[in-house]
Amino acid sequence: MAQNTEGDAGMYHALRALSGIVAHLVALVFTVYIAYVSQPGATLFSWHPFLMTLAFSFLMTEAILVFSPDSSLLRAFSRRARVQVHLVLQLLCVVSALLGFGIIYANKVLQGKHHFTTWHGLLGGLTVLWALLQSIGGISLLYPKLLQRWNLATRKLYHATAGLVVYLLGCGSILLGMCSLWFSASVTGLSWYLCVLCPVLTGLVIMNQVSNAYLYRKRSQL
Repeated sequence: MAQNTEGDAGMYHALRALSGIVAHLVALVFTVYIAYVSQPGATLFSWHPFLMTLAFSFLMTEAILVFSPDSSLLRAFSRRARVQVHLVLQLLCVVSALLGFGIIYANKVLQGKHHFTTWHGLLGGLTVLWALLQSIGGISLLYPKLLQRWNLATRKLYHATAGLVVYLLGCGSILLGMCSLWFSASVTGLSWYLCVLCPVLTGLVIMNQVSNAYLYRKRSQL
C-alpha cells in the first residue's frame, strides 16, 4: 500500500514537472511565432501584438513558474534570488504591457478610430490596469510595515490569487485578439487552432501550479 502511495506521488510530481516543461516551451515558441507573424517595427500596430504576447504569454508565465517546486528553472537558487527574478520579470511584463497598450491607443488616434469598442479592447485594458495594480501590491510584500492590517501570509495569499486572475485575464485577452480581423487574416487553418491552444495550455498549467503549490498551502496556514 505504501509503495503504491509513493508511486502515485512520484507519478503526480512527474506529470506536474512535465506540464511545467510544456508551459515553458509553449510560452517561448508562441511568443517567437507571434513576433514572426507581426514583424514588430514594420508598422506602428505591429508592436502591439508582439509586446502584449511578450508580456502575458512569456514574461508573466516565467515570473510565476519561478516559484514552481516542480518546474522552476531556478530551483537551485535561494528563495530570495527567485523573488528578485520574479520582481524583474514582472516589472518587464508591466513595462511591455504598458508600451503595447500605449501603441495601440496611439495607433487608433492616428487612424481616427474609437477606443474600447471590442471585447478584446475592453478586456485588454482591464488586464493592463490589473497587472499594474497587482505589481504595486507585490512591491508592498517587500515592505511588510507598509500594510500592517493583514499579516504577511494573508497578503501573500491575496497576491497569489490576484496574480492568477490577471494571468487568466491575459490569456483571455490573447484569445480574443486571435479573433480579430488582423490575426484571422494573418494566421489561418491549423496554425490558428494551434495558436489558440497555446494560451489555453499555459493557462491550465499555471492555474494548476499556483493553486496546488501555493494557494492551498497558504490558505492552510491562515
